[in-house]
Amino acid sequence: MPDDKAQPAATSGLLVGTVCGVAAAFGWAAGFAAAKHGITIGFTPADLAFHRFFWSGLLLMPLALRAGFVKLGGIGWGRGLVMMFMAGPPQSLMAYTGFILVPLGHGTTIQPACAALAGLILATLVLGERPTMTRIVGGLIIIAGLIVFGLESLTTIGSHGVGGDLLFAAAGVFWAGFGTVLRMWRVPGMAAANVVGALSIFIFLPLFFIFAGFDNMIRLGFTENLLQALVQGIMAGAGPIFLFARSVMLLGGGRAATFPALVPGFALVIGYVALGIVPSLAQIVGMAIVVVGFRFVVK
Repeated sequence: MPDDKAQPAATSGLLVGTVCGVAAAFGWAAGFAAAKHGITIGFTPADLAFHRFFWSGLLLMPLALRAGFVKLGGIGWGRGLVMMFMAGPPQSLMAYTGFILVPLGHGTTIQPACAALAGLILATLVLGERPTMTRIVGGLIIIAGLIVFGLESLTTIGSHGVGGDLLFAAAGVFWAGFGTVLRMWRVPGMAAANVVGALSIFIFLPLFFIFAGFDNMIRLGFTENLLQALVQGIMAGAGPIFLFARSVMLLGGGRAATFPALVPGFALVIGYVALGIVPSLAQIVGMAIVVVGFRFVVK
């Protein structure tokens, strides 16, 4: 006889997994919007990277220490440094610098789009996966959407806009590389987050003290720094890592992979409501095309 408790448990797991995935996407989107706001009022990319990795690193440090910091929880320093380079401060500095050059809508769409596209290519070249025709079509659709953003940069922003788009594209490729090495080395998401957080504190923080310092952050006041600490460090840092990992556990990787497609839409809504940023028609069209392509790629 069927287990009467199995159906409610499965439904509950589906609901919780969906909520976790949506919340993770919202957190990432809030991080994009807060970063654009921070750059606009005078934070440097290094300031934002500090808030992104120092506070989340502190939260994750106990887990990293419990797993064994000497050998980085069995991951090893070589692999740990590669993961930190791809998903830590270097990757974030590219994205934050991009917001100096282009509007919010470009960064919130180009980075996840290029991450999905590069992930498809790396899975084929590095992991030996054979892409389905559906994923190939999805990749081509994403490229079409990215062309829309590139044309807007060329015609309305200028060469520096193209440079900003390329920075976000590079940040997306770095993130795809991070996901690829996690799969290749079979590193769980939370373990990778612990390593990236710990190494970011031990490597990036001393460099921040030496080359940047806190003068600019102090000048911008307590409230603005608190906002970035909460959004970058918690909502876009440690929080989504846990929530997305939980979503993958409850829904499986295939279903959970669809949630990053929500990031561009969430970010544009947050940007409009909180910052009064109105996306251009080209940005809306480009985002819509990319989201359709993203849906095909993750099938």
